[in-house]
Amino acid sequence: MLLLFFILSLALSGVTLLSGSRAVTRSLSLVFAALLSGITVHAWLNMGSTELTYFTYDSTAVLLLSVLALLTLPTVYHGFIYTRDDTVKRYNIYHSGLIALMTFMAGAYLANTMTVLWIFVEATTLAVAVLIYHDRTEMALEATWKYVFICSTGIALAYLGILFLGFIYGRGDAPNLSFSSFAQVLSNADPMYLRIAFIFVLVGFSTKMGLFPMHTVTIDAHSVAPPPVSALISTTLMNVGFLAIYRVYTLFASTPVLPFMNHVLVLAGLLSLLISAGYMLKAKHLKRMLAYSSLENMGLVAIALGTGKYGYYAALLLIVLHSLAKSSLFYQMGQLSMILHTFRLDESGRYMKLYPAGAMVLLTGMICILAIPPSGMFISEFMIFRAMVSNGQWFVLAAVVILLCFVIYAMSTRIMHVSFSSPRNGSELKAPGEVSPAETVSQFILLALVIMVCFWQPPFLVDLINSSIALLPW
Repeated sequence: MLLLFFILSLALSGVTLLSGSRAVTRSLSLVFAALLSGITVHAWLNMGSTELTYFTYDSTAVLLLSVLALLTLPTVYHGFIYTRDDTVKRYNIYHSGLIALMTFMAGAYLANTMTVLWIFVEATTLAVAVLIYHDRTEMALEATWKYVFICSTGIALAYLGILFLGFIYGRGDAPNLSFSSFAQVLSNADPMYLRIAFIFVLVGFSTKMGLFPMHTVTIDAHSVAPPPVSALISTTLMNVGFLAIYRVYTLFASTPVLPFMNHVLVLAGLLSLLISAGYMLKAKHLKRMLAYSSLENMGLVAIALGTGKYGYYAALLLIVLHSLAKSSLFYQMGQLSMILHTFRLDESGRYMKLYPAGAMVLLTGMICILAIPPSGMFISEFMIFRAMVSNGQWFVLAAVVILLCFVIYAMSTRIMHVSFSSPRNGSELKAPGEVSPAETVSQFILLALVIMVCFWQPPFLVDLINSSIALLPW
């Protein structure tokens, strides 16, 4: 089934690229969405099994694959809207790249070998570069080249980490880099190699996760990419980077380097929070503000993982809920640009009067992403704070709370300005565009799921997360 999925998906991507009709392209994109949903159902029904030797349907993979499947249809739908005025050629390139990107992300989630995971992560770089350059502007070209260069550099650093993992085996068995075989030999590994490997893996895959110190590449990509693409970069693609780091962390958690990894993750998370808070306070571009919000949330995920205990569960729950809330906000950015013709803060305003449905998405999304009750993300952050208190990490707790206060202030004042205040540059205003309120339905559904988790967590979600963290030390 998995081989069939890869063959059909890449075939759909190729046929979409060569299609001469928008209707055919739309049909093929919807077929892919159904295909991805089908392989997700197959993964649920075959939990724990391995296919094609290099892919396993484990709990973490199925969890993140389910998030991708849930976001596929709204992403494709909003892509249809965003590209409706493009030429047929650009329309086809966009949807072909989108299909390829989601296929490569699915492969990265399911990979059970470090080298296969690395290959799929590099493949996502090439696919997303095509999508970032979609609008063909100077800024888009600059962001694309920057994304390719920095991501390739990061992936090269991650490969050095993989080489150090290979030293654990010795020369004879170095090609065997599956996660299951790692678990059998780590007890005899040199801690120095493990520390070096983890640092390289963390820094390298931070380009995808959007975590300090390689966060800058995703910030620029968000500013120029089409909003539906930004939704994927900020959620499911960041989840790919998280998964790569989480796989290595889970393997090394039973070794003496666990305290070292925890300190590094907490430090990276705090620095990510500091940078996001500082830049959000002076953000003048709405999509860039949301990009720094993603940096903030990935910082919280790193801190949760480094804190341990309740933090393990909180990290995975936060990853899932952030994907739903942030994607809905980026979808809304596409509609906001149609109404206001800008992403600039000073040129935005009166959104509640011009498009009430969109303004309600912004306000509800703001509450969700800032973890204000009744957002389900409040549960995640509360569990992180509980873990810090349990560990006696009072300095980290105080620093996180203070930085989150700045983030809450920065985002809430900007969203409120866009929704209710008049634009500061009133002389440059254009006539507002029109958007059908029906286009916000998918966003309200995603936000409703985030709010639901605050009151009730589905048993299958709880079981999946608990299975994913079962091997981590309490």
